Amino acid sequence: MALKIVGAGLGRTGTKSLQTALNMLGFGPCHHMVEVFMHPETVPLWIDAAAGKANWDAIFGGYHSVVDYPGAAYWREITSYYPDAKVVLSIRDADEWFDSTQATIFAPGSMSAGGEGPFAAFFDSFVNRVAGGSRERLHDRAFMTDYFHRHTDEVVAAFPKERLLVYRAGEGWDPLCAFLGVAVPKEPYPSENSRAEFIKRVAERSAH
Repeated sequence: MALKIVGAGLGRTGTKSLQTALNMLGFGPCHHMVEVFMHPETVPLWIDAAAGKANWDAIFGGYHSVVDYPGAAYWREITSYYPDAKVVLSIRDADEWFDSTQATIFAPGSMSAGGEGPFAAFFDSFVNRVAGGSRERLHDRAFMTDYFHRHTDEVVAAFPKERLLVYRAGEGWDPLCAFLGVAVPKEPYPSENSRAEFIKRVAERSAH
């Protein structure tokens, strides 16, 4: 099963809402970081991908699209492997993105901060991919906002306009549906995984 949509946008750029939107538009199931937590048996596959031994068919078996991390960190490899897939680059203001990451995915005590357990090696490989192996860089505004801008520029430069949609969080259905060639749903565009919702979910998970 080949991916139809590859989301190249970094985590905390509206990717959870985009996942739901793609599912609603018929491009699901859509892979997102939450799928890794739901299917820990795929963690070794992602570790292999970080080592340059990716099996994308195994990772994305049963999926028609992917957004968010860890897929966004491998956008070059994934879009090369699935050359017919369209690319959606979700973006937002870089400083707002940094502030959001510090309260959520890169917050002190989060899984990305390291530790033990089955996800430790996965997050080690992930931090190496994003920040060159330095967890301190994840909290460096100048480094991370520069990373955000470089990532955006590299994705935009890599694809012809007909294959790529630069999609700013909050733009709703119209540009997405026009790009994908589908009708606009009657339902409102989904709004999920706000900073407050993310923090609440993590707290609930930690309590169990």
